[in-house]
Amino acid sequence: MPVDDDPTLGDSEAVVGENDLVRVRLSIRRRLPGRRLDKYLHGRFPQMSRTTIQRLIRQGSVTVNTQPTKPSYEMLSGDVIELTIPPPQPKDLIPEHIPLNIVYEDEYLIALNKDAGIICHPAHGAQTGTLANALVYYAGTLSSGSEPFRPGIVHRLDKNTTGVMLVAKTDEAHWRLSGQFERRTVQKTYVAVVEGRLDLDSDVIDAPIGVHPVVREKFAVQVRENTIDITKDAVTRYEVAERYRGYTLVRLHPKTGRTHQLRVHMSYIRHPIVGDTMYGGRPVSELDICGTGSDRPFLAHQALHAWKIAFRHPISGAPLEIEAPFHGPMRRLIDLLRSSRSK
Repeated sequence: MPVDDDPTLGDSEAVVGENDLVRVRLSIRRRLPGRRLDKYLHGRFPQMSRTTIQRLIRQGSVTVNTQPTKPSYEMLSGDVIELTIPPPQPKDLIPEHIPLNIVYEDEYLIALNKDAGIICHPAHGAQTGTLANALVYYAGTLSSGSEPFRPGIVHRLDKNTTGVMLVAKTDEAHWRLSGQFERRTVQKTYVAVVEGRLDLDSDVIDAPIGVHPVVREKFAVQVRENTIDITKDAVTRYEVAERYRGYTLVRLHPKTGRTHQLRVHMSYIRHPIVGDTMYGGRPVSELDICGTGSDRPFLAHQALHAWKIAFRHPISGAPLEIEAPFHGPMRRLIDLLRSSRSK
């Protein structure tokens, strides 16, 4: 990928790494007063939209002097910018016959109960096997989406988080639903099994989240810095549903929608979600729960399920509450805890 190098501003190096990721290093020779980082990079890499560049900055794929920053950062003389540019997205989204668990559908929207192990849309070379591929095959019409190759997808769940997701069939339904998410009028209720017994029946976790300082694929609660604000407000309310020996079933109500928010917050209060190995949770087997049976994990991913979502229909305005039943492994975990580890 060629880099548009302006020698009056700085030097650049570009190296193609694994999976066709391009790693670029830019050295700023002179200060650029009032020039935002995102605008500068858009000028250097016009093949990428400014929205894409802002997303790369926020997810930590762009650093200044080895530190994550924000799109509005103004560069100084001597700054070293490093960024990782993903390969170009495919020109066409391939329809695939992947089964979908539809829990509600009308002419404007779809609500599905997402399985574990499937990502929402193509990214970083995973161009098939996504919900987007399945939706293009299933639905006659979908909204154009907020980004390319995300037709219909209004909000996302992590790869191994199960539960209810909303999909828009028309552009009007999409922007009206997106507006409800932005105004935080959508009420989401998750259910999770966490390690340890929570002492409080309910509480609010108010702790800002930013990119993990070492592992770029992770997020972490971070103390805000005075110079550069690289964190985002994150608020989660939890309620204890049931207590067991060594575990707790909780209902989680995110007030904000940060990436990995619920997983990070529960780990932060030292009650990681069962199976969430990225944030300190452990996979569970029958032997772990019951003391007998197989030692093979039956739940090797986070025990987190998007259970209910309440919102207003994007066209009629009528209130809707949609519930997604638990999947097999989650139901089995709760049944085993109730039978073997109740008070």
